[in-house]
Amino acid sequence: MTDNEYLAKILEEQTLETGGSELKDLNNRGKEVKDLLEEHFTKCDPTIRYGGSKAKGTMIKESYDLDIICYFPRDDEDAGKTLKEIYEETEAALKDDYFVDRKASALRLREKATETTGGLDFHIDVVPGRYVKGDTGDVYIYQHAADKDRLKTNIEKHIGHVKDSQVIEAIRLMKLWNVRNGLNVKTFVLELLVIDLLSGKKSSTLTSQLTHVWKKFRDESKSLSVKDPANENNDLSSVLNAAKPGLEMVARSTLSTIENSGWEAVFGKLQDSDSDANKSLKLEVAATAATTRSKPWMA
Repeated sequence: MTDNEYLAKILEEQTLETGGSELKDLNNRGKEVKDLLEEHFTKCDPTIRYGGSKAKGTMIKESYDLDIICYFPRDDEDAGKTLKEIYEETEAALKDDYFVDRKASALRLREKATETTGGLDFHIDVVPGRYVKGDTGDVYIYQHAADKDRLKTNIEKHIGHVKDSQVIEAIRLMKLWNVRNGLNVKTFVLELLVIDLLSGKKSSTLTSQLTHVWKKFRDESKSLSVKDPANENNDLSSVLNAAKPGLEMVARSTLSTIENSGWEAVFGKLQDSDSDANKSLKLEVAATAATTRSKPWMA
């Protein structure tokens, strides 16, 4: 098996099966949330749909979320006159059925604890907002506990930017690398980095693409930059700068590992091969990652 065939197998293992239990459960939970929001906002006409990795096609089994957007028309004030009121009213619509954790712009849902469960994470984030004009296009979302209380964005541009990048497989493997090494790099920023760095290597092999990205992280971390395709005024520099030391250090270690021990030492043995050894290798990789972990990124 070649290195590229091995990486393709890793991607297969990280794919949520269409009829599999994980994706089925996620879809069912998503429908429950959508129904709750529609029942609560009967006087409104919100746009409720999926975003995030599910919409972009970048989901991986090891770490996946379902973003549910709940955007209100510009002139609809029944859900709240301000973004903060919309955010809080969306939280109110969900808190009777879920534990709701406030994130920067999203509401993270967990199961309410029972005698047998301790608050299962449903992998679901609800992102409320209001369209800038009418009921399509750019949207303002609330920024909880931030200096600026709103952020202008556009989910369609985000989804299109990633889906049309022609480097989806490389993005998924970089997300897995991010998780396995405990970097906690904000997914959106990592996607933008990969797309930008591979703009001239869309037809290259996976091994070449990943190696190229890691060399850029290792050798040119200080000059790395990204732009939000939906809002050029959205300054991502502080988030990216906080992650650069970790990206540089782990990329250096990864390239050395590949040179000395091969790709399996980075992503682990395939599940079809020695499962006990695979578990042992994953534990070893996790232990190594813990010693090189950078400060977690903001939520």
